[in-house]
Amino acid sequence: MQAQTKALQTGRTPPRGRLASLWLCLLLLCLPMSAQAQLPAIDAFTVQTGEHGETYSLSFQILVVMTLLTLLPAVLLMMTSFTRIIIVLGLLRTALGTAATPSNQVLLGLALFLTMFVMAPVFSQINEQALQPYLSEQIPAEQALQQATGPMRNFMLAQTREDDIALFLRLAQQDAVEGPENIPLRVLVPAFLTSELKTAFQIGFIIFLPFLVIDLVVASTLMSMGMIMLSPMIISLPFKIMLFVLVDGWSLIMGTLAASFAV
Repeated sequence: MQAQTKALQTGRTPPRGRLASLWLCLLLLCLPMSAQAQLPAIDAFTVQTGEHGETYSLSFQILVVMTLLTLLPAVLLMMTSFTRIIIVLGLLRTALGTAATPSNQVLLGLALFLTMFVMAPVFSQINEQALQPYLSEQIPAEQALQQATGPMRNFMLAQTREDDIALFLRLAQQDAVEGPENIPLRVLVPAFLTSELKTAFQIGFIIFLPFLVIDLVVASTLMSMGMIMLSPMIISLPFKIMLFVLVDGWSLIMGTLAASFAV
């Protein structure tokens, strides 16, 4: 008691126990304020019933849009021409023998913009048939989504082999469909990806052939000259780059990739 009285008289800070009690009281006082601050966020998800059906608040719509934006990379990879283009460009870089030239960022940029060029007619149909009517409140969201699926389905069907569709129909234990429009997306999307991988590797094999011939000629020449310790890649790389530049290889690759899609 004397020590505590002396501490109060000298103006010292209170003990740790009293400090903890003070912080606990402040925390309890702040809890109702934080609960009140969270109430508008809860009310923002309330479903309101209007004349034409159920409508959602703006906060809930923003949450749905942000959630859909996280799925855009997967949609770009699975349902567009991006997969075929990026695989062919990667195989081209391997065939040239340039380890990191062009860089991954350059290849991704080329693949992205070429994908936008190839998919432009499809995106235009989606904009005219689904997006603009939905923004002008002519059709509900469910109908807009259904109409937007149509152009994407037609694009994927034009690139997908029938054998791949039959394979995934058999794996899904589903009976044969009457027509292409009755193929479910859970079957069409993996079949489309499988066909894209096969087509991309076929194009990559054709690209590899001329560069493989150059490597074989250079390797056999060095062996005949007795230069065993010299790496053939050092000698063949300039010839491969020169051949690729002389035939305007980038224009040929881009034109071939763009023309390979039946849009």
